[in-house]
Amino acid sequence: MTALGFLYPGHSAEDDYPRIEQLLGSDVRLDLVHTDLGEDAHRVDVLRQMGDPEGLTKGVEQLRLAGAEAIVWACTSGGFVHGWEGAQEQVRTLATTAGMAASSTSFAFVHAAREIGARRVAVAAAYPDDVAGLFGAFLRAGGLEVTGVRSAPAATAAEVAAWEEAQVTALARAADAPDADAVLIPHTALHTAACLPALEKELGKPVLTANQVTVWEALRLADRRVNAPGLGTLFTREPIVQV
Repeated sequence: MTALGFLYPGHSAEDDYPRIEQLLGSDVRLDLVHTDLGEDAHRVDVLRQMGDPEGLTKGVEQLRLAGAEAIVWACTSGGFVHGWEGAQEQVRTLATTAGMAASSTSFAFVHAAREIGARRVAVAAAYPDDVAGLFGAFLRAGGLEVTGVRSAPAATAAEVAAWEEAQVTALARAADAPDADAVLIPHTALHTAACLPALEKELGKPVLTANQVTVWEALRLADRRVNAPGLGTLFTREPIVQV
């Protein structure tokens, strides 16, 4: 059994994780510890506070006691708003405190895009323009070319959590560009685990979503490779390893 640990802010789309665990169809356990969301607002100052490294470490001990082999800060905006260097420091603090490999959803997007060979990406973000722009800048700092950033300025995570599949699809379609190798949808409060194959069929290209890449990143850190086509192209790149 491979146990993976996630620090997840508040309660929005955490039900994506048991769904992903089921779709993995392997001996992988996904353990979540809910961190304090604080004020639910898509403002840079609030998001920076939510991702404060000292605050995140409070949930680490519970995941360590659960036997986690790797830990991921499962919040996109709570990582990239700190910039590339700040997000690295955030992850270093987590790794040092936990005594294990650590990462965040922001870095997961960069690593996952590289994994599928996507050099040019389109961003479909349920953030205000200023926050969405920071994600685009983070991706560029990671060496990706961003063809464009389409934002749908949802004010809170709770609002995003209530989105229907049709809204997610509409935003992804609006963000897509002919020269984009993949479409990225950043927001761990957004339910996407159930609609990845449909999204990829609709757009005709790989789609990377926050909870999907977060779990993939944890598997990567634990040196596990699981083939799970129900989770999109990202989970068909590796040889099948089922124990």
